[in-house]
Amino acid sequence: MSSLLTSANPELLSASAAIATPYREAPCNVQAEQALLGALLVNNDALQYIGDLLRAEDFYEPLHARIFDAIQKFNLKGQVANPVTLKHYFDQDSALTDIGGGAYLAKLAASAVTVINISDYSQMIYDLSLKRQLITIGGDVVNDAYQHKIEIPAMEQIESAEQKLFNLSMEGSGDRGFKPIKSSILNAIAQAEHAFKHQGVVGQTTGLRDLDAMLGGLQKSDLLILAGRPSMGKTALAVNLAYNSCLALAKQAKEKNLPIKDVGSVGFFSLEMSAEQLTVRMLSSASGINSSKIIHGKISQDDFAQLVRTSNEMATLPYFIDDTPALSISGLRARARRLKRQHNLKVLVVDYLQLVRGSTAASQANRVQEVSEITQGLKAIAKELEIPVIALSQLSRAVEQREDKRPLLSDLRESGSIEQDADIVMFIYREEYYLSRSMPSMDDHTKFEKWKSDMDRVMNVSEVIVAKHRNGAIGTVKLRFDGNLTQFVDLAEGSYDIYASNE
Repeated sequence: MSSLLTSANPELLSASAAIATPYREAPCNVQAEQALLGALLVNNDALQYIGDLLRAEDFYEPLHARIFDAIQKFNLKGQVANPVTLKHYFDQDSALTDIGGGAYLAKLAASAVTVINISDYSQMIYDLSLKRQLITIGGDVVNDAYQHKIEIPAMEQIESAEQKLFNLSMEGSGDRGFKPIKSSILNAIAQAEHAFKHQGVVGQTTGLRDLDAMLGGLQKSDLLILAGRPSMGKTALAVNLAYNSCLALAKQAKEKNLPIKDVGSVGFFSLEMSAEQLTVRMLSSASGINSSKIIHGKISQDDFAQLVRTSNEMATLPYFIDDTPALSISGLRARARRLKRQHNLKVLVVDYLQLVRGSTAASQANRVQEVSEITQGLKAIAKELEIPVIALSQLSRAVEQREDKRPLLSDLRESGSIEQDADIVMFIYREEYYLSRSMPSMDDHTKFEKWKSDMDRVMNVSEVIVAKHRNGAIGTVKLRFDGNLTQFVDLAEGSYDIYASNE
C-alpha cells in the first residue's frame, strides 16, 4: 500500500527519500568534552596538561565552550573553579538552567576522567575542531566560487583558500610557549658543529667563498635585502646565488643518493623579467657563452652543442621560476607555501621588492605603509617556512648626488621598514660603472693616464657591501663580475674586509 501511495504522490516520494538519506553531523564528541570538563572541575591544576592547545571555540557544544572559558578565567584569577563556584557564575545563563543548572556541573564532575587521559581527550577535541574548521573553509570556497564577481578572479580565490588552509595547518603545530634552555643549547652546539665541519658555513651556500665567509651562508628564517642602483647587477647576482644554491642541493642529493625533493629546491619570483630571460642568463653563466650571442643566435655549431648539453643538465635541477607580474604579498606568500609543501623549498628570491603589491586597499593607498606590509610579509615567510628569503630592492637617486657613490642604509627607497625588518642588508656597487662614464679628454695626458690606471684597478670588480648583519659582522666582499656572462665569481683568496663588528 505504501508503495502505491508514494508512486502516486511525487512529493511524498521525495520526502520519503529525504528521510532515508543519512544525516551528516559535524565531527564532534560531546562525551569527550564532558569528561574533560569534569576532570578540570575536579582538579583545576589539570589545565597544565592542556597547555595552550585548546581554546573555548574548539568545543562543539556552546555551553561547554562557556564552561571551559569560565574555568580558565577563574584559574587566571587564582580562584577555584568547581560546581559550587561556577553555579553562582552561571546563575543568569539560561542554557545551563534549562538542563539542570548546578546539577549539570555536578554531573560533569562526576564523569571526570583521570589526569592521565586529559591530554588524549584534549587532542581529540582539538582534532575534531580542526575538521569542523576544514568543513567551514570548504563551504566558503564553494560559495565564493559561485559568486560572479569580476573584481575577484579565480586565482585570487585559490590563493585565499590556500592561505586559510595554511593558517589552519599552523595552528597548534610545533612546541609553543617556553622551552628549557637545555634544548636551545643542544641546537646551538649542533649548529656550531655543522659550521666547524663546513668551514664556517652554517646555512645554504651562496657558491661564493668570500661571501659565505662573511655571512656563514644563507641562514634559515633570515630576510636578506640585496639593493643597488640600476645596472649594478642586482638580478645577475641574485640569479647566481639562487643557481649556486640549487647546484649545491642537487650535489647533496646525489652524494646521499636521495630524491631531490628530500633535499630541497629553490624558488625565484621574477616580477620584472620573464622566465625565459632569466633562463638565458643562467645558460650563459653555466655554459660560458655570451648571453647576447645566445639571444641573437650568433653562436657556432660547437657553442650550440655546448648550450644543449648545459640545458639538459639544468633541466634536472630543482629550480622553479614564477614570473607573474604585479603579484600581491598574500599571493606570493601562498605560492611560496605551496612550493614548500610540494617541493621542499629551501631558498626563495624575490626580484624585486618595489614591484610587489600590498594585499589591502588601505596599504595600497599609502606607499610607505604598503612597503612596510611587504617587508613584514617577506620576513613572515622566512620565519614560517624556515628558509632564507632574498629580496632585491631599488635605491633612491640620492646616491647619484654624492661624490662617493657607495650606497648607505639611508638610501633604501620609500620606507625605513626595509632596514628595520631585514636581518641582512647588502648593497652591490661597481665603481667601474661610474668611472667609465667620466673619461677625461685624451688631450689632458695626466688625467687620462690616472683614469686609465683607475679603470684597470676596478675593471670587472664588484663590491658587495654588507651594511647590516643582525647576527654577525659587517664589511665588504669583492667579487669578479663578467658582464658578457652576467656572472659573479670569487675575485681572490680572502678578498673581504670586515670593518665593523656586529650590531
